[in-house]
Amino acid sequence: MQHRFTLPDMSCGHCVAAITEALKTADAQAEIQVDREARTAEVGSALPREALAAALTEAGYPPAPATPA
Repeated sequence: MQHRFTLPDMSCGHCVAAITEALKTADAQAEIQVDREARTAEVGSALPREALAAALTEAGYPPAPATPA
């Protein structure tokens, strides 16, 4: 399942590495694409969105609330 997160606190390469590591720790099989300039992460994972959001928050990069489609 694809999940899109807006990460307003992401600003540099270190942030991207920390976010990637946090998501990979939560789900080693996750497929992650991070766009630093747009401050977004696309995550393909079998984990529920809430689990991925919790991993991001724990790493210090809480996602912005999801906007309805």
